Amino acid sequence: MAATTRAITIASNSTYTLLGKKPFLGGRALRLNNLKVSSRTTRSYTCKAIYYPEVSVKEEGEPQTLDYRVFFHDKSGKKVSPWHDIPLQLGDGVFNFIVEIPKESSAKMEVATDEPFTPIKQDTKKGKLRFYPYNIHWNYGLLPQTWEDPSLANHEVEGAFGDNDPVDVVEIGDRQGKIGEVLKVKPLAALAMIDERELDWKIVAISLDDPKASLVNDVDDVEKHFPGTLTAIRDWFRDYKIPDGKPANRFGLGNQAVNKDYALKVITETNESWSKLVKRSIPAGELSLV
Repeated sequence: MAATTRAITIASNSTYTLLGKKPFLGGRALRLNNLKVSSRTTRSYTCKAIYYPEVSVKEEGEPQTLDYRVFFHDKSGKKVSPWHDIPLQLGDGVFNFIVEIPKESSAKMEVATDEPFTPIKQDTKKGKLRFYPYNIHWNYGLLPQTWEDPSLANHEVEGAFGDNDPVDVVEIGDRQGKIGEVLKVKPLAALAMIDERELDWKIVAISLDDPKASLVNDVDDVEKHFPGTLTAIRDWFRDYKIPDGKPANRFGLGNQAVNKDYALKVITETNESWSKLVKRSIPAGELSLV
């Protein structure tokens, strides 16, 4: 089938608004104001921005093909980067989270950090599309304007080096997100996953839309109101490669989820690394800074 370009249609039981503030550090960032999605509209994320008054999320190509991409566009049709151009923080401990993999799905979607404008695509291995061996049970994606520096060893986590990607988020709310959807979240905890000697942080967070969002503010609240969830997240990410014949992933920091303050420290440090990257203080290698 010929590749097509179309707006993504989404179904949602809620309408949400993002109020944009400055990112942690300097850099090019969209101010996202009145970002609204309703169940009756074709997806057009309307974002009031410093330079981009409107941003829409559009597909190019067909899902589950090698050509499939989800791009972010400004009002004029110019492509922008979800990794570099969407602000990280919104103030008051609230952050933007970009959904790459909706909960209860298995296609391994990710921001293409080595392609111009870093669209979301399905990951590949040896030319074949990648799928998890089973569904992931939470919305999964990234924190924009963060980067795990592969030249930086974390001496608190076995001296592991960053995995060269944005920081991952596991969003534990009830609603299934959509690919490319931007949610307001608050971090609650963090897991220090070590994947083939690389540090791959998992920030556990919850969307402010979720009915239980007001009840959870730190790691202990997650265990109280979402019992067993932290263990389930750790075990899922520990074991998902085993069916492919690979060893289980490991976790640092005592194999336990650490608290909100530690999660915020991780976010701050990786935002600082991202800032150095986009200022070209650190070699970008094959990463796209467009």
